[in-house]
Amino acid sequence: MTRPPLTEPVAGAAPAIAGAVRDAVDAGFPAAVADLARLVRIPSVSWPAFDPAHVAESAEAVAELLRGTGVFELVEIRSAAVEDGSEQGQPAVVAHRPARNGRPTVLLYAHHDVQPPGKAEDWDTPPFEPTQRGDRLHGRGAADDKAGVMAHVGAVRALAEAAGDFDLGIAVFIEGEEEWASRSFANFLHENRDLLQSDAIIVADSGNWDLETPAITVALRGAVAFNLRIDTLAHASHSGMYGGAVPDAMLVAIRLLDTLWAPDGSVAVDGLRHADLDTPPYDEAKLRAETGLLDGVAPIGHGTILSRIWAQPAITVTGIDAPDVANASNTLIPGVRVRVSARIAPGQDADEAFAAIRAHLEENTPFGARLQFTDIDTGQPFLVDTNGWAVAETRAAMAEGWGREPVEIGVGGSIPFIAELVEEFPGAQILVTGVEDPDSRAHSPNESLHLGVFKRALLSEALFLARLDARGPAS
Repeated sequence: MTRPPLTEPVAGAAPAIAGAVRDAVDAGFPAAVADLARLVRIPSVSWPAFDPAHVAESAEAVAELLRGTGVFELVEIRSAAVEDGSEQGQPAVVAHRPARNGRPTVLLYAHHDVQPPGKAEDWDTPPFEPTQRGDRLHGRGAADDKAGVMAHVGAVRALAEAAGDFDLGIAVFIEGEEEWASRSFANFLHENRDLLQSDAIIVADSGNWDLETPAITVALRGAVAFNLRIDTLAHASHSGMYGGAVPDAMLVAIRLLDTLWAPDGSVAVDGLRHADLDTPPYDEAKLRAETGLLDGVAPIGHGTILSRIWAQPAITVTGIDAPDVANASNTLIPGVRVRVSARIAPGQDADEAFAAIRAHLEENTPFGARLQFTDIDTGQPFLVDTNGWAVAETRAAMAEGWGREPVEIGVGGSIPFIAELVEEFPGAQILVTGVEDPDSRAHSPNESLHLGVFKRALLSEALFLARLDARGPAS
């Protein structure tokens, strides 16, 4: 698809309807919060062990919200096959209105599926009963990422209210399986390429510097995860009779996994690289406050704290299959399975990183134990090109919406599908924004959304859309 060139933004210029956009956001914000609460009540966990009917219900609810804006020519629920073709992916919602009079088209991305809630006793409020406590709305998905969905819906509503008819092209893609590895993402993009083609893409699935300062995410670590099976015995044996003569699998697992880290807790795997990123000031006190690091427990790693999170690799063991303490008999364990999750620095290929970790484990296996690698997932890191006109427009809209200039940040987490967006739409500018703050606790018990942050993020996106609608065709 060929598009006309776009005029460059004028520094500090804001569209004439900016005041009307702000008024529309103010008037529509209670409805946006109420609609968000309705979405949070739907337990749309996309993991295989959960009822897929809830994800389908969530997709229907999102589609109705988009239809209700009255601006789209098409709103549909679609799915695509997963990468290996073995099954269909979870339902996603797409919407589209074409651009007119040389205006650009923007693609709005978020996801309506959520993480499992975990143990109910770890929550202060029921995970799927949205509960407002002070300035925060609590519930699974309240921040990640149903607030991203509602930021898009609310921004489109505000633009339509303020401008009436407008010329900006808008495409929407609300995914239904981001929390389960986006397994059909590449196929979905390919099958819906013409519908989703755009000049700029807003990925509303990140966070902000603090409650008062917006952020544009410019660096994301990649992800490598796999199951590691460790076997040493054909069967369990009495630990008193044979302990001390043969290695059990837990002994091997403990010694092998420990080789992944240096004494200071940093990663000790040859072939995993660091990125060269500038980081703003961030001290240990802030780290402790945001993570709940207990008194007396030291941070790990070296370099600036943010370089450890944004620009260095990290390896975490996120699960172990072995007898629990309640069933711990006096036996040598013949086999254990662990889930290893690694984050890799921007600039490193994820497959290369997995190969380095696998080689390290195979070279450091004690006692000749047998290793098996399964369920391997990889996602590429990402660095944003911040020189384009869309980033400049985003900065201006954020400064106006928040009353403060945005900070460019890296994120230790991963959004692997961004690399697939770049591959499918190489000419589009990627903007990674979000509605979260350092205390949102996405993926954790007591996930919450700060309503002040939500409103400022929604307003900034509405102003961004207005700025793009005000861009005339090139002269």
